[in-house]
Amino acid sequence: MAIGSVFNSGVEGFNRASQGIERASAEINRATIEEQDDTQLAQQRQLTAASSDEAVTAPVAQPARVDEALVNLKVEEFNAKANTQSIQTADEVLGTLIDIKA
Repeated sequence: MAIGSVFNSGVEGFNRASQGIERASAEINRATIEEQDDTQLAQQRQLTAASSDEAVTAPVAQPARVDEALVNLKVEEFNAKANTQSIQTADEVLGTLIDIKA
């Protein structure tokens, strides 16, 4: 396998990992905002129910999207580290070849 090919594969993999990190971060942010909105809505319902002496219902639990996004974020971190290692190895091999040839 050519060194340029390994380097290019590492760069492409790193770019994919970066995009995955951005997606996971956006999902965490979106879920956090939705959770805050749900919490505020539940508090408003409790205040309304308390003032009208109605039964207070518990807020609906947030889906596990944050958990999944955190796992995806960690997976993409490992992918980025692995691809960075490939890039560094290709760079070192190329440097060694240049030193040998010179």
